[in-house]
Amino acid sequence: MSETESEAQGPKFAIQRIYLKDVSFESPGAPEIFRSAPKPSVNLDLNARHVMIEDKLWEVILSLTLTAKDEADKTLYLAEVQQAGIFLVDGMTEEGLDQMLASFCPSILFPYARESVDALIVKGSFPPLMLAPVNFDALYEQAKLAKERDAATVQ
Repeated sequence: MSETESEAQGPKFAIQRIYLKDVSFESPGAPEIFRSAPKPSVNLDLNARHVMIEDKLWEVILSLTLTAKDEADKTLYLAEVQQAGIFLVDGMTEEGLDQMLASFCPSILFPYARESVDALIVKGSFPPLMLAPVNFDALYEQAKLAKERDAATVQ
């Protein structure tokens, strides 16, 4: 198939594989922390990155780190999950590819990461934590605007 035939077919997208790349759970104050009923404050750190594996194949990694602390700022638990996927992406503009890898793919991975985090926390004997949905399109647009602002400042 020639290049023009490939372009005529339009953009292609396919999920090749979704997998758990890395996972960690720590509860440094256990078992003492279970003697009281602390009201945890939970901080979520979210990060997505991507790398080309080979032509048209991309690995996208969504990292979630949750840190729960009690009123005295003692860490109750730290849960980290790297949910990854391999995606076939072809026939897109550079901007379309960037949006696909930075927004669309992480939104596919998020429910898997959310389930893994919830399972870890429950297995650590803490109450379930259902993370709210994340608007990856809005995060992508914010990052894009910040990058454009930084580029304009440098010039």
